[in-house]
Amino acid sequence: MTPTIIGILAIAGLFLLIFLRVPIGIALAIAGTSGYYALSGLDTTLALLGSVPFEIAYNYDLSIIALFVLMGNYAMVSGMSRDLYALARGLVGHWPGGLASATVVGCAGFAAVSGSSLASAVTMGRVALPEMERYHYSPRLATGCVAAGGTLGILIPPSTGFIIYALLTEESIGQLFLAGVFPGILLTLLFMATIALMTRANPEIGPAASRQSVGERLRSIGRSIWLLGIVFMVLGGIYTGVFTPVEAAAIGAFLTFILALIRGNLSVKTMKFCAMETINTFAMVYLIVIGAFLFSPFLAITEIPKDLAGFVENLHLAPTAVLLLIVLGYIVLGTFLEGIAIMVLSIPIVYPMILNLGYDPIWFGTLLVVVLEMSLISPPLGLNVFVVKGIAPDVPMSEIFKGIIPFWAAMLVCAALLIIFPQIALFLPETMMR
Repeated sequence: MTPTIIGILAIAGLFLLIFLRVPIGIALAIAGTSGYYALSGLDTTLALLGSVPFEIAYNYDLSIIALFVLMGNYAMVSGMSRDLYALARGLVGHWPGGLASATVVGCAGFAAVSGSSLASAVTMGRVALPEMERYHYSPRLATGCVAAGGTLGILIPPSTGFIIYALLTEESIGQLFLAGVFPGILLTLLFMATIALMTRANPEIGPAASRQSVGERLRSIGRSIWLLGIVFMVLGGIYTGVFTPVEAAAIGAFLTFILALIRGNLSVKTMKFCAMETINTFAMVYLIVIGAFLFSPFLAITEIPKDLAGFVENLHLAPTAVLLLIVLGYIVLGTFLEGIAIMVLSIPIVYPMILNLGYDPIWFGTLLVVVLEMSLISPPLGLNVFVVKGIAPDVPMSEIFKGIIPFWAAMLVCAALLIIFPQIALFLPETMMR
């Protein structure tokens, strides 16, 4: 058999393993090593197996994931997420649909601490859903805004999606973080605009909450200002070149720990919880990255990426048309695969094509993350939808999926704006001090 046929069979086997619920990291490792053995023999495969895990384990940049996850866990157990929601509720809660908008803003704020979509949805959902229920919000709007708002965790830095993209493509983590700032703000505003349009069309689905007093708003600001200050310091340090991304993550985790300690929210039990949650998340990411780095060398020697690039070139399509086909492919894959899995599977094939087409890899990474956000709420397997279902068991799954449709459309608009105006993502990285 030719290397191409072996590659196709290995990819088919990989998808079979994924559909059989084998963890993506293990599935990648099995498919990659099996294919590598078929093409290069036992000795070369054993050498690969012996070197890759150690190279990944000693990768200094990967520690950034553990540090930012730890930072988010400290913020969660110390009640800072509740403070962020209270701040957003005080600012916009009295608008029609204001509690839904406050939920989105709160998710954006917590995303800037945790870098996790699922954590943002769970944490903010537990705070916001009871409040929206108290004001008789439509379950469809309430659950939809939580599921959609949670997706901001993969876009607003620190983002695990950006980190994995950087590792797979050897692009700058710092530049990718900065590239996600304005798109994250844009998508947050688009979500809020979506809520405003929905409540304008039908005010009963999202009635305005009571207006908070000036004193209540000031107290909310006072409780949240320190955490927001940490976030701005972390991103500002990366932008100005004062910190490397890893150093910024370490400083952020340490300061969040100190803040939680000062607030009196840390105990032996909560610290153990933070440590175990961080270790579990970190181990999962490690496994995915190791699997990806076992699969990528095999895919390279099959020459499938080269053959696919040649095929696309022979179609004589405009670069924009090729890009739109790639985006469409990602949207389709997002209906039955998780976002990180899609990224790990596709980057070895798609990334060389993007470079050949002349697109900026930082911009494409940002666009990719926005499109993969859509997979988190795309039926039938949107993970955030199932997370929200766990928080709101009385709401039918069909209602939650109906609730995310307008927000899914807002994500599509955000992706379109990024394609039309690349500077939305590239402005900060291009002005970044090196």
